[in-house]
Amino acid sequence: MKRLKDNNVKAILFDLDGTLIDVDLKQFIPGYIKLLANSVSHIIPSRKFIPILLKASEAVTNNNGKVTNEEVFSNIFFPLEGHAKEEIEPIFIKFYEEDFKKIRKFTKKKPEARKVVKTAFDRGYEVVIATTPLLPLSAIQQRLDWAGVGDFPYNLITSYENSCATKPNLLYYQQIFKYLDLSAEECIMVGDEAKDMICAKLGSQTFLTPSPNTDLNSETPEPTYRGTLNDLIKLL
Repeated sequence: MKRLKDNNVKAILFDLDGTLIDVDLKQFIPGYIKLLANSVSHIIPSRKFIPILLKASEAVTNNNGKVTNEEVFSNIFFPLEGHAKEEIEPIFIKFYEEDFKKIRKFTKKKPEARKVVKTAFDRGYEVVIATTPLLPLSAIQQRLDWAGVGDFPYNLITSYENSCATKPNLLYYQQIFKYLDLSAEECIMVGDEAKDMICAKLGSQTFLTPSPNTDLNSETPEPTYRGTLNDLIKLL
């Protein structure tokens, strides 16, 4: 089997949840929403907060690339029940600093994650954390720390502050390629879901690392490779 360098691959895009860290999304996502709602429950009832949060998140999913995901979210979300962004934002910042870590219990470190990321850097690849950019960088950085890979000098970590689209929109990947100044063919996407494998439609190679979240269907491009992170290490 040819090494990735032999196939002109210069950058590796890693998904985070289910790829570099094991996560029970059926508990993680509801747990996150409940915690965030509780952080503002003293001024906004959860029954009002959660529907607006979900509506704003859906708008981010449909972002067409003209403004950042953060701007799309804010335009839908604020003012929130008469409370301005300037009033709510400090509460959110405190939430990510103090409470977000409480849902770490729904994740589990993958011992091979650090090894594969370190190997990618050691072999001279550009390395991107291509996680769904629905959350702020502070939340993504914490999850990278939980995964044991938070201290690497990544070329890019996609977050809602710096992204203008999200998976499975191909524009999300095109923006990454533009940032790296590389073609799709010079990149490989490593992930566990159809929204990761869809990158192949632009010409990228893909590496599927199956997890309980894997959801491939008849419209999902066939992955270039399948295997564990240890199998990926052998390709690097």
